[in-house]
Amino acid sequence: MVKLRLKRFGKKREPSYRIVAVHSTSRRDGRPLEELGLYNPRTHETRLEVPAIVERLKQGAQPTDTVRRILDKAKVFELVNA
Repeated sequence: MVKLRLKRFGKKREPSYRIVAVHSTSRRDGRPLEELGLYNPRTHETRLEVPAIVERLKQGAQPTDTVRRILDKAKVFELVNA
């Protein structure tokens, strides 16, 4: 099963995250299938590759709870159902 989850990067105590598509059995920081966006919790900056995310969701990828909230704020699920 493919999941959309956050992959941590950045310095100690200054995290940033990449939104990635990865097999559900992979490690958190393991090699992803595809990188789909960025999320910076310190500045609340979000950059998403919406067409790629929509395609992954249509193929059956399951987002984690945190990624689901990020995508809800960006109204990505409205594009999936359209």
